[in-house]
Amino acid sequence: MCSIVAYTEKTVNCKPTTVNRYYMGFVVIGTKYNYLQKFLAFFSFMVFVFFYTHANAYVIPGPHVLELMIEKLGRGKSLLISQKLSIYDVSHKKNIIELRETLKYSFPEKFRSEIQSENAKRIYVFSLGAALTVIDDKIVSNTETRFDCYKDVFLYRSRILLQNRLSLLGVDTSVSSLGRFQNKTAYVIGAKYPDESVSQIWLDKNTFQPVRWIIIDNKSNKDVLEIRYGDWKQTHKAWYPMRIEFYHNDILVREIYADKIKINPSFSDELFDIEHLKSVYLNLGSVEKDNSQGLNDIQKTIKEFKKLYE
Repeated sequence: MCSIVAYTEKTVNCKPTTVNRYYMGFVVIGTKYNYLQKFLAFFSFMVFVFFYTHANAYVIPGPHVLELMIEKLGRGKSLLISQKLSIYDVSHKKNIIELRETLKYSFPEKFRSEIQSENAKRIYVFSLGAALTVIDDKIVSNTETRFDCYKDVFLYRSRILLQNRLSLLGVDTSVSSLGRFQNKTAYVIGAKYPDESVSQIWLDKNTFQPVRWIIIDNKSNKDVLEIRYGDWKQTHKAWYPMRIEFYHNDILVREIYADKIKINPSFSDELFDIEHLKSVYLNLGSVEKDNSQGLNDIQKTIKEFKKLYE
């Protein structure tokens, strides 16, 4: 005696009747249903795998991305940059301070900035992790601000040195992801995209050139400085951005426009010797005490550069 199969097919004389079924817009007739069901299940699985793989594509580890960035920048020994610096005093009648600046890079750890205005001269030196600022033969500071960090992505032509420097500035180089910035894909080092609550640096996915650097103030997560790098130019196999912008809490506060680049000039070691500079200016007996305690990066910068402009 034949039995009745529950909820699926009713059999008579041990032969299944023909039953029409509807699945995903198809009409499936009789026993062909099982084969098509397996096919659609397999097809759905492959679609899932395809999109999941692309959505979670392999991301190059942060240290390797930094290594590729350094290779793309070039392997020169030094750089001489001439540029225009514009500082926006957004707190007071939106005044603009414009100055000419000369930069000297001695790779991999020495940097010097010189500004000569009609009223004063400013020298800023960063060497082997130490900093010194001199204005009119007076030492005004032996610390750096976040604004001074923009140079680091060009200065440290060693992956280990750059990793250590970024770590000190709050960038976790062990974390990397892919993100989108200005309609381009970029590697994000220091955060999982789209998280922007921690310090991180972004590099163009195709060129490995830095495009932005977000620096979070450790004392206040709401105090954010974002540095953007653009208009990259190649000079004798070395790359450098001709435009750099600084945004403090999404407000443009500073711009740099480079106009002249010289590769591998010769520099005297004394230009970057902070201990030598201290001895020179200390002997003048004109050390100015640092009375900028309590001021943020913006206020310190405005105060310092006004001495050159006024």
